[in-house]
Amino acid sequence: MAKIFCIANQKGGVGKTTTTVNLAAGLAQIGQRVLVVDLDPQGNATMGSGIDKRKLELTVYDVLLESASIAEAKSRADKAGYDVLGANRELAGAEVDLVALERREARLKAALSQAAKDYDFVLIDCPPSLSMLTLNGLCSAHGVIVPMQCEYFALEGLTDLVNTIKQIHANLNNNLQIIGLLRVMFDPRITLQQQVSDQLKAHFANKVFDTVIPRNVRLAEAPSYGLPGVVFDPSSKGAQAFVDFAKEMVKRIETMR
Repeated sequence: MAKIFCIANQKGGVGKTTTTVNLAAGLAQIGQRVLVVDLDPQGNATMGSGIDKRKLELTVYDVLLESASIAEAKSRADKAGYDVLGANRELAGAEVDLVALERREARLKAALSQAAKDYDFVLIDCPPSLSMLTLNGLCSAHGVIVPMQCEYFALEGLTDLVNTIKQIHANLNNNLQIIGLLRVMFDPRITLQQQVSDQLKAHFANKVFDTVIPRNVRLAEAPSYGLPGVVFDPSSKGAQAFVDFAKEMVKRIETMR
């Protein structure tokens, strides 16, 4: 059965989508069966996996409205080696549509329970706001992976996210926990980043992943080619760091079981 993880952070621009698609590609490379669920109406994880969101006949929107199953709506990211439940602008309407429906926060969880046996990992790329879409992701997940830059404002955003996770754990999903914090876009030459990194390790201890994702131009270029950085330039430092992260994730999951 799949382990389901949200990649979430209530602060925008911290590399959630980059983390999602590159972790997925890294896991696929080491032999894991992976599904990426794109819950962001911008559809960046869809496009960054090489799938044209404008040509999708079925998306995660149809799955949330229960007019299609994941098996029917998923697409194959051939070059990257994983499946994608894609999103496009249509998903923005789901916020309004879901409000009037029963089990509105548990729609994705129900759909994933049908597909979980087909995968080892499900990675959910959440929008930056705490919306009905993010809530569906968090209610479905076993845990949250938090990508974050080692900057002062990132610490404030992390406090908000931890409080949100506690509330959802208490009221909607008692399996939910923080799996780990991933330091991304890291530049060891910047003293402040080193200081924030040390603060994170002091406060969260083993919840901070050992792998650090460096600031890397090739990772930033990859989406314009419709590929995760791990596939676009496997020899780049960023790609190698994400493959290391995938291996660390597999080990961490084994210790959770």
